Amino acid sequence: MARDGRKDGINTRLAHMGNDPGDFFGFVNPPVVHASTVLFPDAATMASRKQKYTYGTRGTPTTDALAKAMDELEGSAGTIVVPSGLAAVCVPLLAFLSAGDHALIVDSVYHPTRRFADTMLKRLGVEIEYYDPLVGAEIARLMKPNTKVVFTESPGSNTFEMQDIPDIAAAAREGGAVVMMDNTWATPLFFRPLDHGVDISIHAATKYPAGHSDILLGTVSANEACFEKLYDTFLTLGTCAGPDDVYQVLRGLRTMGVRLARHQESALQIACWLEAQEGVAQVLHPALESHPGHAIWKRDFSGASGIFSFVLNGGGEREAHAFLDALDIFGLGYSWGGFESLAVHVFLGDRTVARGVYAGPVIRLQIGLEDVEDLKRDIEKGLRAAGS
Repeated sequence: MARDGRKDGINTRLAHMGNDPGDFFGFVNPPVVHASTVLFPDAATMASRKQKYTYGTRGTPTTDALAKAMDELEGSAGTIVVPSGLAAVCVPLLAFLSAGDHALIVDSVYHPTRRFADTMLKRLGVEIEYYDPLVGAEIARLMKPNTKVVFTESPGSNTFEMQDIPDIAAAAREGGAVVMMDNTWATPLFFRPLDHGVDISIHAATKYPAGHSDILLGTVSANEACFEKLYDTFLTLGTCAGPDDVYQVLRGLRTMGVRLARHQESALQIACWLEAQEGVAQVLHPALESHPGHAIWKRDFSGASGIFSFVLNGGGEREAHAFLDALDIFGLGYSWGGFESLAVHVFLGDRTVARGVYAGPVIRLQIGLEDVEDLKRDIEKGLRAAGS
């Protein structure tokens, strides 16, 4: 908050949030604390554990700085920092699900989330049901007396369906379920889940917060009602992140606003341009007016990130591979959120409800920080190769 009472802009806040230089002799970045053992001044303090830090798994000044920054961004009561985006999915699901419980998971979910649900959670006796991302308030009809978690992701992985998060959250909470959302695509800069009725916000900080394709990290931020249980599970599992990675992500936050602005601008330019290209049947970007979920995106989100998909006009795997193999600037890789552009042929064979009908292969693009005209020329090469 600015000194005159006005709220500072997001880039100002990103530049300063998470730590006070006055706490560390004036240094603008917090220390990177490598810790396991923490010493106590006397036996009584050791027995009561009445000091700020007690063991490395329970936090250090480094992890606290990132957690504090995320709480400010999310409006959350507390944040845990874990070693990967997938760990950020698994820890809250393990925290709030037990044998005999029922979980509703959106069918357009990130595939490793589905794999965890279909293997580990089912083995532990949790009933898993996938729902259509367009269900909205009608999710109330899918709720059961034992439904404990509704897991959302908007837009959906790879095909970018927009969910009506406020309606889903209201219906789920009416039924007594905890609402979780994977918000990696938007980051809290463009969408704050807890402001829309979600209980737990999940991020693969590997992506935009880290921003440089060299760090694995996850964050989970919860409201006051859910944080204690989330934190207790985090401690029980021992899923603490390494301090060097935490520090790198905190440093990445400082530039996330300006990087996201560039990702957004470039991706929208390319998405609009693609709609007019021969060989392209459809562009799946929620910020485009042609997208079926555009109205929800416009109502709830304040921006769009740099990842979207498009559909080739006909063909199959051969055409998809021809497109990818012709690319020079775009790398072929599964992650996103970094400085470099990436492309991947989307696999939809795991869907059970939201299968969709597409004219050809679905190609997902991560638009990096390169010049837009160079990326367009690269895509044109891919489209010519697919068409031939």
